[in-house]
Amino acid sequence: MTLATEHVNVLRTNGATAMPAAKMRNPVEPGPAEIPSVDRLLNARAFQQLLAQHGRTQVVAALRTHLDSLRHAALEGALARASLTDEVIAAAVDTTLAEAARPRLRPVFNLTGTVLHTNLGRALLPEEAVRAVARALTAPVNLEFDLQSGRRGERDSGVEGLLCELTGAEAATVVNNNAAAVLLMLGVLANRREVLVSRGELIEIGGSFRLPDIMRRAGAKLVEVGATNRTHLPDYAAALGPRSALLMKVHTSNYAICGFTKSVTLAQLVELGRAHAVPVAVDLGSGSLVDLTRWQLPREPTVRETVAAGADLVTFSGDKLLGGPQAGLLVGRADLIAKLRKDPLRRALRVSKLTLAALEAVLALYRAPELLAERLPTLRLLLRAPAHMQAQAARLRPLLQCSVGEAYQVADAPMLSQIGSGALPIEQLPSYGLAIRAARGKRGSLERLDAALRALPRPVIGRLAEKTLWLDLRCLEACDEAAFDTQLAALRP
Repeated sequence: MTLATEHVNVLRTNGATAMPAAKMRNPVEPGPAEIPSVDRLLNARAFQQLLAQHGRTQVVAALRTHLDSLRHAALEGALARASLTDEVIAAAVDTTLAEAARPRLRPVFNLTGTVLHTNLGRALLPEEAVRAVARALTAPVNLEFDLQSGRRGERDSGVEGLLCELTGAEAATVVNNNAAAVLLMLGVLANRREVLVSRGELIEIGGSFRLPDIMRRAGAKLVEVGATNRTHLPDYAAALGPRSALLMKVHTSNYAICGFTKSVTLAQLVELGRAHAVPVAVDLGSGSLVDLTRWQLPREPTVRETVAAGADLVTFSGDKLLGGPQAGLLVGRADLIAKLRKDPLRRALRVSKLTLAALEAVLALYRAPELLAERLPTLRLLLRAPAHMQAQAARLRPLLQCSVGEAYQVADAPMLSQIGSGALPIEQLPSYGLAIRAARGKRGSLERLDAALRALPRPVIGRLAEKTLWLDLRCLEACDEAAFDTQLAALRP
C-alpha cells in the first residue's frame, strides 16, 4: 500500500467530521496545506474594507465557509492556484456578503397591467405620505397623547376627524386590514348571535379567506338568506329572530353575478333593520371615498353614500381604491364604534404610528378632490392616457428588441389593464405596452426570458399568456423610464 492510498483510507474511516476522500492530485496543483489561514487573511489589506463595511462577525463566518469550499476543491484535485490570492478570496467573500445583505423586499417594475396588485404591494403612496412616515420614524410623536389635556389619548384620534369629515360618519376607528375590521365588528357585536347575509354575497377574498370562515372565527352564527342569484326583502324578514345581531350587506367587489338576478337595496335593508332594532353593517371592501365617474372611470359605491343611506357601520380597505397604506377602516354610529374601541381584540388588531401617519396624509389629499388626479398615485395610474403609453411603447420597443436579440420578436400592442385587488373585477381599462413572442425558427423561451427579467437588479414583472410575454406600460411612469432602459443591457445574449 502506498502512502497516498493509506492517506485516503484514513480519511475514509476518520468519522463524520473527516474531510471527503481525496482523488489522486497532480503535484503542481495546490493542496489543502497551501490554503491561507483565517487569521492571516483578516490581517491582509484586501480584507480591511470588508471588515469596515460588514463587521468581523459576518466576514469571519463567510470566510470560513469559503475556505471550506476551497479545501473540498483541493481534495478533489480541482483547486486552481489563482483562487488562493488574497484579492480573489476577498472578492468571493464580498459577493457572498453582498447577496446576504440584499433586501428581500425589493422595488420591482409592475408591468402586469394590474394597478392594485396584491402580490406587489397594492397602492403606491404619495410623497406627502412618505414624508409623514419619515417624520414618525425619526422623532417622538403624540401617538397616544392628548396635547391639549396632557393625558393619554386615543391612538387613531388623529385620523378619526378626517374620516368623519370625508364620510359623514359619527365616529371612526382603524385596524390593520379590512378582514380585521370585519372580524372585530362581528366578534364584538355578534358573538354567539346571528348575522344575516345574502347567499349571493358570501365572498371569498385572496388567499382563500372566506366570509363564513371569518364569521366562525369571530364566534358569530351565519344565517344565509335568499338564493345565490336572487334575494328578496322577505327573505331577510323571515330569518330575523331574537338572536339576530346584525343585518349585513357585502359589496361583491371581486366578482359579479349577471343574468336572472335580484338583490335587496341598502335603503330597504336599513328600513327593515330600524323596524326590528337590528343594526345594518356594510362591508364595502375597496371603499372609494370619491365618485370615480367624475374621471370617466367605472362607478363604485362611495363610503359617504353608504353612510348617508343609513348603514350603522361600514368597513373598507385603506390600500385599494382609497390609495393609502394597508389598513381596515370602520366608520359609523358613535355608540357602536365606542364598543369596538373598548374590546381587547381591537388592541391586538391596532395599527402602528407609521400606518397612521401615512393614512392621515393620504386622507388629507381628499379635502381637495379636484387635485387628486395629480397627487394620488393610484388615481394617476388609473387615468393614464393610452396615447401616452403608446408613445412610450414606441420608444422602448427598439431598446428591448436589441436587448433580447433575434430569438424574440418585440411589438407594440394595445392591451387591457385592470384595477386589481378585487375592485371592479369585470371592468377593464384601455392600455398599451410591449408584446414579446418567440421568433419563428428560433429557440427563444418566453419562460427563460420572463425569469431573466425577474432577475434584473430591479425585477421586471410581466404577464405570460397566449404564448406571449405581455409588458403593460400603465404603471411605468416617465420618472422610472430611464431606470428601466438602463438595465435592459443586462438581457443581451
